[in-house]
Amino acid sequence: MHDLPPLHTLPAFEAAARLGSFLAAAEALHLTPSAISHRIKQLEEHLGQPLFERRHRAVVLTAAGRRYLAVVREALLRLDEASAVLRAPRRERLRISAAPALGSKWLVARVAEYQQGHPDLEFTLGTATGLGPLLNGEADIGLRYGEEEWPGLLAWKLFEERVFPVCSPTLAANLQTPTDLDGVRLLRHPLLSWSRWFAAAGLRRPEPASGPTYEDALLMLEAAVAGHGVALMAATLAQPYLDEGRLVRPFAEDCPDRSFYIVAPPAVQEKPAIMDFIRWLLRCTRQNGQKPS
Repeated sequence: MHDLPPLHTLPAFEAAARLGSFLAAAEALHLTPSAISHRIKQLEEHLGQPLFERRHRAVVLTAAGRRYLAVVREALLRLDEASAVLRAPRRERLRISAAPALGSKWLVARVAEYQQGHPDLEFTLGTATGLGPLLNGEADIGLRYGEEEWPGLLAWKLFEERVFPVCSPTLAANLQTPTDLDGVRLLRHPLLSWSRWFAAAGLRRPEPASGPTYEDALLMLEAAVAGHGVALMAATLAQPYLDEGRLVRPFAEDCPDRSFYIVAPPAVQEKPAIMDFIRWLLRCTRQNGQKPS
């Protein structure tokens, strides 16, 4: 880089070439016409050949000037882009992996609310049921449904959950008491226990041995809406469907079940922005009596 031209001459050259006038270039760059003329002359002396043909009140690029302009414009554009990147404020990123139903029915609205006050925090939301995204570094925090133990991860109880049966209004018309569930297709989820709810309803029934099993609670809710059977569902996830009238509770009985947790690798403690978001989520649930609205 021993033969670089004086760098302050390049914007003057580009502006004069673009505007066709030293006077117009001077106005665009907030310089005097004589300063533009001096810088162009300095550049031409460095290159050893003229870049412009001087005409009355105008300048026209020479053949050499046209070739040089293409290179100068590309160089100035790259400098401008690189400078913009360095000047831009650094945006911190938070990658969240949520259980699908909780993500769509509860988390999305909370993230939107939080981001209004923290526009520099960039969120990436994904869905998963296992712990893979957290253990392999694809997510910073996760929202999961389960028990107390989360090996290798930090955990904060977000809220405790209660479960109850839900079904379509049409199917509910034939259900008067819990015993009416005998002979009705029961929709199952690996983390939700029908036998526990049966006990709360005063029935001695084992866990159903048949009936479709859904690993995604959203799919099970939609199956219930379609009248495919009665679903045992967490209150938080069922509530939007109840509010819309797409599902109903055929019985008043409910029972406690597992809880929703925020889980994260231990390294999250070294990331203040992420810890602030975790604390904010916990405050949200506490202010609502440990139940999301």
